Amino acid sequence: MQSDKLQKQLLARHVRMIAMGGMIGTGIFKGSADTVGLAGPGVIFSYLFAGVLLLIVMAALAEMAIVYPGQNMNQLIGRALGDKVSFVTGWLYVILWLVVCVIEVIAAGSFLQYWFTDTPLWALSLICALGIILLNSFSVKYYGEIEYWFAGLKIFVIIAFILLGAAILLGVIPSSGETPYFENYTDFVPNGWGAVFSTLLIVMFSYGGSELIGLTITEMKDAEKSLPGIVKGVMFRVILFYTLPILIICGLIPWDQIDQSGSPFVQVFKTAGLESASHVVNFILITAVLSAANSGIYGSTRMMHSLSASGAAPKSLSFVSKKGVPIVGLMISAVVLLAGSYIAYLEPDKVFGYLMAIPGFAVSFIWISICIAQLRLRRTYKKEPFFKIWGFPYVTLFAVIGLGVSFIALLQSEANRLSSTVCIGIVAILIILSFFTKAAKKNN
Repeated sequence: MQSDKLQKQLLARHVRMIAMGGMIGTGIFKGSADTVGLAGPGVIFSYLFAGVLLLIVMAALAEMAIVYPGQNMNQLIGRALGDKVSFVTGWLYVILWLVVCVIEVIAAGSFLQYWFTDTPLWALSLICALGIILLNSFSVKYYGEIEYWFAGLKIFVIIAFILLGAAILLGVIPSSGETPYFENYTDFVPNGWGAVFSTLLIVMFSYGGSELIGLTITEMKDAEKSLPGIVKGVMFRVILFYTLPILIICGLIPWDQIDQSGSPFVQVFKTAGLESASHVVNFILITAVLSAANSGIYGSTRMMHSLSASGAAPKSLSFVSKKGVPIVGLMISAVVLLAGSYIAYLEPDKVFGYLMAIPGFAVSFIWISICIAQLRLRRTYKKEPFFKIWGFPYVTLFAVIGLGVSFIALLQSEANRLSSTVCIGIVAILIILSFFTKAAKKNN
């Protein structure tokens, strides 16, 4: 008989690394070239502001998960805001992660072109996609272990980059050219504060993935006890792992001379005359973005499983293999990744621009939903959680307002007009479909 039950095999260390693996990927290793190119060193303020919002969102999620054990992020949103809202946020989250997976495997392909310069992007991306699908066919226990080491490797390279970059910047380690010291920071906001604010779309995409903590609850041992510590530790580490490397990059390379086609991390080592080190870093960057894609497949398949269990998706999406993997959801993810490789074949130079806006839109929408859910549920708690968000309700309201303002600004941005139109269309379709789900009909 076909099972539809997920297996509780994830340990706290697995969840910590899955969340960090989802957040630390293309957004920092490749997307940082775009954000710095738009706003200069001042982009650091955008990362800090988004980091504060992220911390509030994750604290709100942890609080609700403790009060309602065993319920994942979308189930908590449904409890607070109704089945129709959870239908929209759930499927938007699936789309978010599937798009992120495509972005990550294409990024991995672009990094591979550092060595295989004559191989087309679509072919390298296809190879990466097939490898990720294979990894996700293992049981969740092995998936968690693989992701633990994947994420650990990218954290190691970020720490090494920070230490080595700081040493070069301060003149402790000589570079191939003249040591800039702090000269590149003199023009900190070269394009004005408007440019800093405009980078929030890419920054929100970069931090997206933290919500994976809210999905791992159903497969995590002792979730209620471990969750608050995981949230606090992950959030502060990620903010540091984004802000410090960007400060290093801006210090070593003038903001308007950063190569948009590759990774600023590799460019820094090449600029410093460490050509051999740049090859090692490029290899680690490939594993890093594949790690983020790995987390993305996990997020999309588990959300599809959750939607199916609640009647918001076909029953077949709840079926899991003997290894505890939502097998139909994995097949759908495989098809999307193959389609992503085809997009890279058609438009290799424009594919990132087409796709990057969608995750930023979806992350903003979902984060706002989490905060509103916490505001609604707090007064209905039947027990006092041992972990509560600070300064309620003002802190949560600050996050809702901050996310709402940035969300509206993103929609009005001329540069994101096409992507925003597509995203609004997707949400409109999901809202219409939400009235025809089994869960919606049952409650009418």
